[in-house]
Amino acid sequence: MVFRELRADDAERVLDAFVSDAAEMSRQGDVHDLATACGYVSRMRENPDMRTLVAVDDADLLLAFAAVSVDHDNANGWLFYWAHPDARRRGITSQLVRALADRELGEGGLHRLELGYRANNPGSAAVAHAAGFVQEGLEREKFLVNGTRIDVVAAARLKTDPV
Repeated sequence: MVFRELRADDAERVLDAFVSDAAEMSRQGDVHDLATACGYVSRMRENPDMRTLVAVDDADLLLAFAAVSVDHDNANGWLFYWAHPDARRRGITSQLVRALADRELGEGGLHRLELGYRANNPGSAAVAHAAGFVQEGLEREKFLVNGTRIDVVAAARLKTDPV
């Protein structure tokens, strides 16, 4: 597995991830055809406040995506991630998120990274914990998913936290 920046030619694999598990991926954005996948990739790549990293296999096929939206004034970032259904439950996303967090809290110059995951999503919780994020609280009934209110766990990792 290799980590690299998101590229324009990843759009087809992004589309495949979104349509392969539309229910799970719907919170990540509206990607339903190649045009919207290209738009998603462009927004991630062209936003000067967004820093991305992807995990790819030996054939350079995108397996997982992670990004940090940077708050320059406070040297903080909001980290989010997703995995292609083919890559889930293999530790790939955990490794990717840890690598991105290490980079951004090191050479990236950030002091604090935050993320949130649905309290009913043990896979996302495992990714956050494996990447060194510490639970800081619970945001009750934050997300509305298919008509149901879902609690969100707030977690963070500081530059000064032990790796």
